[in-house]
Amino acid sequence: MGTYAVTGSASGMGAATAAVLREAGHSVIGVDLRDADVIADLGSPEGRAAAVAAVTEASGGVLDGVAAVAGVGPSMKDAGAVVSINYFGPAALLDGLRPALARAEAGRAVVIGSNSSTTVPMIDQTLVDLLLAGDEAAAREHAREAQKATPAQLAEQSPTISAYATSKFALARWMRRTAVTPEWAREGVLLNAIAPGAVVTPLMLGSTGRTEDLDADDFPTPMPLGTFGTADDIAFWVHQFLRPEARFTTGATLFVDGGTDAAMRPDAQPTAMTY
Repeated sequence: MGTYAVTGSASGMGAATAAVLREAGHSVIGVDLRDADVIADLGSPEGRAAAVAAVTEASGGVLDGVAAVAGVGPSMKDAGAVVSINYFGPAALLDGLRPALARAEAGRAVVIGSNSSTTVPMIDQTLVDLLLAGDEAAAREHAREAQKATPAQLAEQSPTISAYATSKFALARWMRRTAVTPEWAREGVLLNAIAPGAVVTPLMLGSTGRTEDLDADDFPTPMPLGTFGTADDIAFWVHQFLRPEARFTTGATLFVDGGTDAAMRPDAQPTAMTY
């Protein structure tokens, strides 16, 4: 049995992932702001460094897998905090834990993105560039300034929708670039992403309201299956990516969104290579 770290383990998809791994007989090191083995704030450089140190110590320096699930939604008020938590949090944590993953026989890492990165037409390219450049201070400042342009009606429920979608977009691109570098690929550490859609978790309800108000046929985005996802739906696929047998997939993003992305962008994939 293996040892796995799961961020956001106190609730939602993180809690479901930790439960699936424990049920499979693995040891899980949970990381969260509360009710976790490692209490850490991934929204700050100090918190990330503390989390990396604590997980490394708890695992004895060897990790079979990391599920970077922790994140915040577009209902959060501060766009600067959104980009720090959703982008710099997982990127720094995974970078910091890569050596522990490389010491395992089959290190695996999964990061949770979002189908908002492809279905919300509010991606801020300037912010993407700042995030990928690693300039957290400038990214936070830009995100907060750009937030002021959010239409009033949208800002009422999703004040940081652009920062949210953009942070997940940049995270997916970071994952894809990082997964194929020698430090990851040639060390046998596989890195992939899952892009959930409308999954009923506390994060989603923060933007949409009460569970009883949800109607798949009246949702803002298409819901081809006519139903919402659950945290268990995401945990299932996280577990698959973390299995040692998942040996020939890296740099991939799996949409677990009930077909929403396919319905909104049916011709987006595949994209032909140009010369």
